[in-house]
Amino acid sequence: MPRPSRPRSPVRLADVAQRAGVSLATASRALAGRDGVREEVAERVRSVSRELGYVANPHARTLAGGATSTVGLIVHEIDDPYFSEIASGVIQAAGERGLIVQICTSAREPHSELRQVRHLIAQRVGIIIIAGSGYVDPSLEAAAKRELAAFQSAGGRLTVIGRHALSADAVRPANKEGGEAIAEHLVSLGHRRIAVAAGDAKLSTVVDRLAGVAVALERAGLPMSEVPVMHAEFTRDGGHDAAERILREHPDTTAIIALNDAMALGVLSALRTEGVAVPQRMSVVGFNDVSYAADLAPGLTTVRLPLARMGQEVLTLALRPPAGRPRRKPTSYELIVRASTAEPYA
Repeated sequence: MPRPSRPRSPVRLADVAQRAGVSLATASRALAGRDGVREEVAERVRSVSRELGYVANPHARTLAGGATSTVGLIVHEIDDPYFSEIASGVIQAAGERGLIVQICTSAREPHSELRQVRHLIAQRVGIIIIAGSGYVDPSLEAAAKRELAAFQSAGGRLTVIGRHALSADAVRPANKEGGEAIAEHLVSLGHRRIAVAAGDAKLSTVVDRLAGVAVALERAGLPMSEVPVMHAEFTRDGGHDAAERILREHPDTTAIIALNDAMALGVLSALRTEGVAVPQRMSVVGFNDVSYAADLAPGLTTVRLPLARMGQEVLTLALRPPAGRPRRKPTSYELIVRASTAEPYA
């Protein structure tokens, strides 16, 4: 009788290092996405690890057995309430299911995001969630897309919020619809000299929100070619910088659209410094309705997205079996009118 075959021994990190022709320490750093390894060497190590199944097989075994306990969450900035509220939704939903969430930040830098993706894969998380804008140039996401495709092929689950280029189940914020709503609100009040404090033009979220603004303004006979759009960092400091440029270069402006609430906070700060009364001299609108928006002075008119629920839903999608085609779940939105907007001054 033939002897029963022995079970294959699990692939060790030492096997990967030997095949790739590097030290054990170099293989470990490369798979964890740490600095100190040349990119061509790191890519060779990752390629060998996939070939031998060092990264892939543990994912597949863990997921098949239903024992996944760690969720990797990548956000742009954890101190931005937009992302902290999304993260709170993910954490709440994970806690209800006995899962642990590991949070990483990318600072809206593609290379940093790629490093975090590789780190989470090296940590053998079973689920990766990426929350935050993608990039207009697909090449900026190409390397991460390859890594995440291999992760999914190995049995890992990927879900995203606000991304277009990544092939994964997604929660889609109502960015275009919300942009249209805030611009339409200002037009309905009688504003015609409107400027925009926008984030970095490479971010798809900025492009989507601007597209919605354009729909409403052009419907009112205000072509976007005549609307000042000041691109800056998608942060409070970026909003402050954009507002200063608007006041300096377009002093007759009566309303500023900030494409997120963090920028709106910076806009309000700059206007206060310059002695520009809100809303008597300048109306200001934001986007997201983060936790502090109602407590600003004056309270901020903005578009409300269901941020915590978005976090809950993106984890729920990740826990469902993959479908033949990526699922797309749009969000609701609501225009919240507060004291930062009024009819234009005479």
